[in-house]
Amino acid sequence: MASAPPTETHPIQDATVLFAGDSGDGMQLTGLKFTMATAQAQNDLATLPDYPAEIRAPAGTTYGISGYQLHFGSEEVRTPGDAVDLLVAMNAAALKVHLRRVRKGGTIIANADSFEKRDLELAELDSNPLTDGALDDYNVIEVPLTSITRDALSDTDLSTKQKDRSKNMFALGLTLWMYSKPMEPAMKWLDQKFAERPAIRDANRHVLKKGYHYGETVEAFAVRYDVKPAPMDTGTYRAIRGAEALALGLVAASVKSGLSLFYGSYPITPASDILHELSKHKNFGVMTFQAEDEIAAVGSAVGASFGGNLGVCATSGPGIALKTETIGLAVMTELPLVVIDMQRGGPSTGLPTKPEQGDLMQAIYGRNGEAPLPVLAPGSPGDCFETAYEACRIATKYMTPVMLLADGYLGSGAEAWRIPDPDTLPPFDVNFATKPTDRTMVGTNGDRKFLPYVRNDDTLARPWAKPGTPELEHRIGGLEKEDRTGDVSYHPENHERMVKLRAEKIQRVQQEIPPTEVLGDADGELLVVGWGSTQGAIEEAIERAVDGGKPVAGLHLRHLFPFPPDLGDILDRFETILVPELNNGQLVRLLRDEFLQPCVPLNKIQGQPFTAKEIEQKIDALLG
Repeated sequence: MASAPPTETHPIQDATVLFAGDSGDGMQLTGLKFTMATAQAQNDLATLPDYPAEIRAPAGTTYGISGYQLHFGSEEVRTPGDAVDLLVAMNAAALKVHLRRVRKGGTIIANADSFEKRDLELAELDSNPLTDGALDDYNVIEVPLTSITRDALSDTDLSTKQKDRSKNMFALGLTLWMYSKPMEPAMKWLDQKFAERPAIRDANRHVLKKGYHYGETVEAFAVRYDVKPAPMDTGTYRAIRGAEALALGLVAASVKSGLSLFYGSYPITPASDILHELSKHKNFGVMTFQAEDEIAAVGSAVGASFGGNLGVCATSGPGIALKTETIGLAVMTELPLVVIDMQRGGPSTGLPTKPEQGDLMQAIYGRNGEAPLPVLAPGSPGDCFETAYEACRIATKYMTPVMLLADGYLGSGAEAWRIPDPDTLPPFDVNFATKPTDRTMVGTNGDRKFLPYVRNDDTLARPWAKPGTPELEHRIGGLEKEDRTGDVSYHPENHERMVKLRAEKIQRVQQEIPPTEVLGDADGELLVVGWGSTQGAIEEAIERAVDGGKPVAGLHLRHLFPFPPDLGDILDRFETILVPELNNGQLVRLLRDEFLQPCVPLNKIQGQPFTAKEIEQKIDALLG
């Protein structure tokens, strides 16, 4: 092969790369290792893993395609990117599924070995897109990834199947070279992962290097790109996934409060990653428990809270449905509990690996009786840390269950995250009732009784007494409680009083909510209101609109119940309110009900997050 002319390096501001192939092609791993390299290069980044629900769908079929999209840049990055600059397609099906994401003029690296007749049949393609003109609008580079990998490993004792598993390392190496990223993070990972399997380690290292240097020898790669480091505040950064950030936020809450963290869980996509992460932190006294079902998982967490620990559980929408009665028990007993709902497409099993925001109504209203609880939602993978910490703090301060709504996009997606100084986290003081006081006891002549439902004047929280504390013996349960004494009561007036007290206690959480930040033109005509994982796309769309001179502002809600106390006044200042959601319009209904505002919904229910362009187009339409 003749040597290619010297490669030019072009500086660019940002790029979006998408790796796609069969579930067995290692695309999630490839994307993750490319992410680590961009993080080490100090680029800002956002990722979008996209994989099928099937454990291993038939190879070569469209419904078995796994993808990993990464947007990285030398400026602030809020989304995984509107359009893809480079698609690495490991087979024909991957190209078919993801071609719509590639911008016109973008680059496609296609594994030429996987566009044979059988590959086209499995992908349900009538002709070969590499030769039929379907890709004329793109820069297509055909690379025989499979055969090159086999040739590179021809002198090893690996089987053909083992060799083929290494072709993702060739694709990774080539992409790292194209964007001037370091190989060291991937090399280090290979050394650690296969330390006890040196043949596999050496093979993957060799193929990774082979891919990295391939671009320099082929004329098709006449240009490579360089994305400079992004300006960031001073500190230590890491790439973090939302599930990892949630787990670390829970651990931080445990350490700052001095409470032992108990995590009761039953495996369910996409919440299982939280269990996997928390199980790594036994050094902080974290106890993880995999129960036999969802009801047992939440029951164990409530029991842990009754015993004076920080009880937490996580699941997805179907699991929330099963946990509902026990969450109501925690409302009645007024025990702290954090329930994380990693939302996914529904109903029923639905789209278990795809993101959706369909559980907002369920979180606020989905329990029998009058059973209110605070509902919070993080807006980015990194924000999962702060929101988890805040949920734990509110739960213990107000003695209530708290629901945290994340989703599969946040849980699996990653971003560059500045590791916080623990000393800067909000104070987290927990005060147990440890001895009798005049306020918490009743009785005369030595016959004194602890009152478990005497309330704090500020928060209306009842005292938290650990079982077995001398002279503080008490009983709690699911039957209605008499005010103050906690005795079982069927009196109509008492029941109404207790219902209203529990509701008022949740409303007082508003005093924990800071002033709402409005982005963009605070005196504009149109306000975009979002929650959860729509934050990045909304903020990017607002930034583009404001740069274009449009009278647009936006705000993002972390607290969904109760709403921030200043929200009504902000909404009143705007003529039009746009609410983008990954559901059929749930926050819209809540805002209309609470504030009587004619909000405009923008709904997307496709198992994919919003792009900034989609929101920007709706803004343009509303502004005429």
